Amino acid sequence: MAWYSLDTLVPLLTTLQYPLPTPPNPDSFPEYSYYGTGLRDGWILISMIAAMAILRDVLRLAIFEPYARWSLLRQLRERKERDLSKTKSNGNGVAKNNGQALNGHGDAKTRLKPRKSELRAINRSVLRFAEQGYQFTYYTSCWCYGLWIHYSLPTQILNPEGTLWIKYPHMPLALPIKIYYLVQFSFYLHQLFVLHAEARRKDHYQMLYHHFITIGLLLMSYIYGYTRVGCVVLVLMDTVDVFFPFAKMLKYLNYTTACDVAFGAFLVSWFITRHMLFPLIIWSTYKDMLRYMPYGWDPENNYYVTWGIWVGYLVLMSTLEVVQLVWFKAICAVAYRVITGQGAEDTRSDGEE
Repeated sequence: MAWYSLDTLVPLLTTLQYPLPTPPNPDSFPEYSYYGTGLRDGWILISMIAAMAILRDVLRLAIFEPYARWSLLRQLRERKERDLSKTKSNGNGVAKNNGQALNGHGDAKTRLKPRKSELRAINRSVLRFAEQGYQFTYYTSCWCYGLWIHYSLPTQILNPEGTLWIKYPHMPLALPIKIYYLVQFSFYLHQLFVLHAEARRKDHYQMLYHHFITIGLLLMSYIYGYTRVGCVVLVLMDTVDVFFPFAKMLKYLNYTTACDVAFGAFLVSWFITRHMLFPLIIWSTYKDMLRYMPYGWDPENNYYVTWGIWVGYLVLMSTLEVVQLVWFKAICAVAYRVITGQGAEDTRSDGEE
């Protein structure tokens, strides 16, 4: 069929769909082109998911894994050299199991060589560091981009009543917002594959629920035009995800003190964004949404406000907050260990079943 020809598929996989005229006097992004939404956006999602899979492997294999392996092997060698120097300073040689002494360059070289158990531990840390490095790269980039979008829109996190719901419907979408949504869609869809490809963690099902809820919220806000509240929520969520993978990267490189400091920043950002500001958005959805947006169903004019949509938003966001509260309990346990000098060890997702 002609519809499946290469000439037809390539534009679908590489071009944003549903271009529309720029609305008169837009309150944001007047210099950008505007777009609608629809099923054909699924084609470019396929391309973005493939691009993310490639980018993930490139970053892991070309940058993060080589760096982590070099750093950890260097640390191991330096530690062994220190131990060897201490042993030599305490005597003329190193005792073998049979009581004979080890002397000479060859014996020292043998002692400096990593054991299999040490290499296995390093390899595990290298793989985890590389995965967290990819997460850190993505979330930092996306958070900066989302913050720019937030400041370009007339939205205020501390004043959701007057800025999130007025002038609805917020369609068509400016180019930066459409790209922001499609990239976030692609990332969370890709993470579903990654979640099942990796070794299963302790919080596997919580992560699975989190990704499904996030995808559901993204999909609803994208289809029904609730993108301004969606952009605010994404910025709040991504703030924490900048600090968390960075703290774990430091942990896997054995920088314990720096890891604890980064974990402290993560803890503060988590509490503020996910248990203070995000509930403020949920409350505004409950209290303000229907005050500023009366019920109506007019697809031709992109107006979608029904009781079911309102309840759907509240249920999904409230469920997401419950999952985050479960995680926060585990985070507080880690914080207690840091305060008591035991160091930051993540019980939430570091272990494997």
